[in-house]
Amino acid sequence: MTLLPHLPQLLHEAAVRHGVPGAVIAVGAGDELAEAATGVLNRRTGVEATTDSVFQVGSVTKLWTASLVMQLVGDGLVDLDAPVRRYLPEFGVIDAAATEAVTVRHLLSHTGGFDGDLFEDTGRGDDALIRLVAFIRANATQVHRPGELFSYCNAGYCVLGALVAALRGGTWESVVTERLIGPLGATHTALFAEEAMLFRAAVGHVPDPDGGPQRVVARWQMPRSNAPAGSTLCAAPRELVRLGRMFLADGVAEGGTRVLPAGTFAAMRAPQVAPPRLGERPPIGWGLGFMLFDWDGVPVVGHDGSTPGQTTCFRIVPDRGVVVAVTVNGDAAGAFLDDVLTAVFAEVAGIRVPQRPRPPAEPVPFVPDGYAGSFSGPLVTYEVAVAGGGLDITLIPKGFAAEQGEKPTTVRYVPLGGDRFVSAEPVDGVHPVLAFLDNGRYLYNTRAVPRVAG
Repeated sequence: MTLLPHLPQLLHEAAVRHGVPGAVIAVGAGDELAEAATGVLNRRTGVEATTDSVFQVGSVTKLWTASLVMQLVGDGLVDLDAPVRRYLPEFGVIDAAATEAVTVRHLLSHTGGFDGDLFEDTGRGDDALIRLVAFIRANATQVHRPGELFSYCNAGYCVLGALVAALRGGTWESVVTERLIGPLGATHTALFAEEAMLFRAAVGHVPDPDGGPQRVVARWQMPRSNAPAGSTLCAAPRELVRLGRMFLADGVAEGGTRVLPAGTFAAMRAPQVAPPRLGERPPIGWGLGFMLFDWDGVPVVGHDGSTPGQTTCFRIVPDRGVVVAVTVNGDAAGAFLDDVLTAVFAEVAGIRVPQRPRPPAEPVPFVPDGYAGSFSGPLVTYEVAVAGGGLDITLIPKGFAAEQGEKPTTVRYVPLGGDRFVSAEPVDGVHPVLAFLDNGRYLYNTRAVPRVAG
């Protein structure tokens, strides 16, 4: 029996329903592979999406970088609990004590505690990454003590990429090509624009400010300096399935090459930290690179990724031999993914994907004291005001986000209980959830954004 024979129809109908320009999915179950594509890669050109099209996979790249670090651990070149500066003396943050205390494990598990969204463009040269490390040293503020709290940190993975490059004697790109892309036998990947143009490459689409159809993003690729965190890697979904099957085979690629030491996948999905809970759908824990989920009582691991106008979802069900990779090049990706993943996981893995939180049917009482104020990080300031039985939160883009043309927006959030709030209206097709931690010291939305006023 053919695996998921209705997959093309499922993908197409979901894309039409949610106005997605184009999408591709690959599903591996045992030795079988099902693929489907729908829509176009670029609304300007009308080029059709195909199953071998490459999309920007965003932060799914972090699993590639984490794998490179785990190779170093396997070779006896890195101790996860040693300070990062032992291997990369150039590393540092503004806080001198944190500079000496941050370990490799902290960076892999997003518990380093410093500003994570430092998207400084340091050029296209081979020194782009080490120049970003210097920028981090002079600009990264310590938000909390190392190891104290989970707070998603792109900058930490850039540091890990620089560590890998330094210990292997190359660039991050050369090391990922030599030690992952090549041994995996991956043929449809790209790290630079000049490589991506050799394939059918997707471009991102974002909402039109005048309410028209989604428009092509102004800038196709993010800075090379953030490559190890997810700014440049492109891949066809089938290549992510290839990566997932290597993990399921305990580090051995489909061609028989050992890519990771035996036991590495188990180590990478061992819980390192429990993020604050925002609902049943988000991760219940974080490993050494992997998001950890409990969906319908079944362990699921993976990672999500996004670049301007593109989104990737990558999941592995270790106990059932299933790998799923979906890539989308448009807005409302969350609602689209909900439809697709719910159907696919039910059929190939027998799993009910938890529903995302929604506004409660009846208002949840809350005491408004202590919420209002300003919370600020490198990419956004949140102005929080109490209003209408909930909170009005205004997002003011900064830095790289402002440069990308993002505009201030105000969203009404209503209480869910326990210092958690959910948007009253959908944002990009879903209802985002945030929380306030440590008596209102942080606004938390996978990042711990510190209070700066109020």
